[in-house]
Amino acid sequence: MRVVPLLLVAALVAGCGSGGGSSGATTNREAGRPARQTVADSVRAATRASSLHVSGRLDSRGTPLTLDLTLARGRGAKGTLTENGLAFSLVEVRSTIYIQGSDPFLRHYAGRAAAGLLHGRWLSAPAGRGRFAELAPLTSAARLFALVEGTHGRLVNEGLVGYGGQRAVEIRDTSDGSLLYVSATGTPYPVALVGGSRHPHDRLRFDRWNAPVSLSAPQHALSLSLFGLG
Repeated sequence: MRVVPLLLVAALVAGCGSGGGSSGATTNREAGRPARQTVADSVRAATRASSLHVSGRLDSRGTPLTLDLTLARGRGAKGTLTENGLAFSLVEVRSTIYIQGSDPFLRHYAGRAAAGLLHGRWLSAPAGRGRFAELAPLTSAARLFALVEGTHGRLVNEGLVGYGGQRAVEIRDTSDGSLLYVSATGTPYPVALVGGSRHPHDRLRFDRWNAPVSLSAPQHALSLSLFGLG
């Protein structure tokens, strides 16, 4: 189960939260299912949830990326990302992505003079195309878990394990040793993805399932089209 590097900007915590299962919940049957079935069950559960929280670390061509995002099904996403020490906030709502870069982020990508003008400002662009298009897989559970389900080799169900203080089913990708952990109690939500030999530092955690999420578009955002960068 390869964790795919998802972000190239220039242009997923402990345990499952709400609805994610606990030591007192009923054990589900995922430990005894074929690995592909457990993966399919976890992807189905994840994409049907009203919301989730994704946090962790990825390597994108050797560049460290950390993320802390909340995704709301059919509504959008919000949170923060840091690439190689350069942080920015993100909101997606109504098919538009907004980012607000930290001063170091703005100086790196826009230059010192422009960074001064853009300090504290939100920038916007269409979610599916243009400069922010590469962020789109991170802002939708359906897109994110389609990548998870579609990029792996032969899978093995290793059975019940403990992970992050809860009972989980461990699914191993034999092609690189990467691991998917699925809740062994209650609804089989994904718990974590852990990179294998190709991406040994990658780790994504999934929690806060079905928690309430407030989303709104930032006011007075500047469209990238104003700078000829739509």
